[in-house]
Amino acid sequence: MVFAPDTEVALRTVVNLINSAANGSEALATPEDLDRFLAAEGFSGSRTRDGQELASVRQLRQQLAELWTADEDAAVQTVNRLLREARALPQLVKHDQWDWHLHATTPEAPLVHRMSTEAAMALADVIRGKEMDRMRSCEAEDCNAAVLDLSRNRSKRYCDTGNCANRAHVAAYRARQAAAG
Repeated sequence: MVFAPDTEVALRTVVNLINSAANGSEALATPEDLDRFLAAEGFSGSRTRDGQELASVRQLRQQLAELWTADEDAAVQTVNRLLREARALPQLVKHDQWDWHLHATTPEAPLVHRMSTEAAMALADVIRGKEMDRMRSCEAEDCNAAVLDLSRNRSKRYCDTGNCANRAHVAAYRARQAAAG
């Protein structure tokens, strides 16, 4: 399945947000950390840059992490709740380097509403397309990061947070070498 470009960007932002707390780490400890995260993700719009905003984004992160591994019915409930809470009203917009795409909140809406709505709209596409199996957890034994598999053959098994794939491949190689020798 091929998703619209803005859907793929939003899904990658969801993964990056979830993984900002993967494996016991905390990459969003301060409002400045959130500033860096949002800049890296290309997020625009109004900001309060305070502790309450940070706390609301971290709470959203937890909700999205739970949704990531939920069954379809639970995911639908969460997506619908996020859209309701943000009072989402989809509309076509064009800004910065982006051609026409959907926004469902105004640039002045609170950051957490803009983030949750973008995530919910993208996840709605995933659910409607019956593609929830593309939302996974890293298969490395010591990793709990989220994985978004947009590969054609659905073969992505490891996260992008570290070198999980490399470690798994090296371990498999060493096991083959030990068995052969």
